[in-house]
Amino acid sequence: MSTPAKVSVHGGHSGAFCSHAADRLEDVVARYVELGFEWICLTEHMPTENGRFVPREELQDGHDVAAIQDRFERYFAEARRLAELHRNDIEILVGFETEAYTGYRAEVRRLIARFDPDMIVGSVHHVHDWLIDGPREDYRRAVEASGGIDALYCDYFDAQLELIETFRPAVVGHFDLIRLNDPDYRERWTVPSIRDRALRNLERIRELGLILDLNVRAFAKGSPEPYPAAPWLKAAIDAGIAIVPGDDSHGVASVGRHLDDGVRALVAAGGATNWTKPGSRTHTV
Repeated sequence: MSTPAKVSVHGGHSGAFCSHAADRLEDVVARYVELGFEWICLTEHMPTENGRFVPREELQDGHDVAAIQDRFERYFAEARRLAELHRNDIEILVGFETEAYTGYRAEVRRLIARFDPDMIVGSVHHVHDWLIDGPREDYRRAVEASGGIDALYCDYFDAQLELIETFRPAVVGHFDLIRLNDPDYRERWTVPSIRDRALRNLERIRELGLILDLNVRAFAKGSPEPYPAAPWLKAAIDAGIAIVPGDDSHGVASVGRHLDDGVRALVAAGGATNWTKPGSRTHTV
């Protein structure tokens, strides 16, 4: 079997534009070039317009809403510059990663209108406006807001479907991120209400022709498998959904990290490595 091309549908976070990442975006891109990536999607986190959703690490670094809005504008300018600078070395699609908190739909629409991204990654990081991939206390509050952990999973997949239906993002990010702070997540996959929602979302992803992010950052978080987990990875493969690696890099050191682990999991489950590249501006507004 030939060696799969190195690509990433989700990554390029950098310390210049994200306080929980590291390094300059220029150096992150240079690392992709050095490692021989054929194409990548730069997908920095969208900036919020609501002070409630400014991440803790941004506040600690002295960034308020105005500051992160300004920084995002600089991100797009720099990403476009780097795409042009390296046009003979690597193909770079410039986009951003969504949120799904209260008010996100209007914010995403304004960002699309303002910056005309090549593509977007549709990601859910909040449920009931509580961060589900951050501090355990926030996760606990999300569980309480849902009325239990099974209900939290259901609410997560419902929010994900809303995001998919609203914007039809080229890439659906870390499909089952909800499992991150749940050591017993495999038990959830047998709960009918959770299982049915996950399968429903995969079916909609298939119908819309979206790409599923084979997100390997899960390994760096201590998981033995990528996002999506084995049952959903197999279901996506069986459904013929395009599954493409995303290294979700947050600095030079994480560029391409665990990519081989993710590809091995995909191939072991029967998946193909003829990667689908996101189409340009296929999202809705």
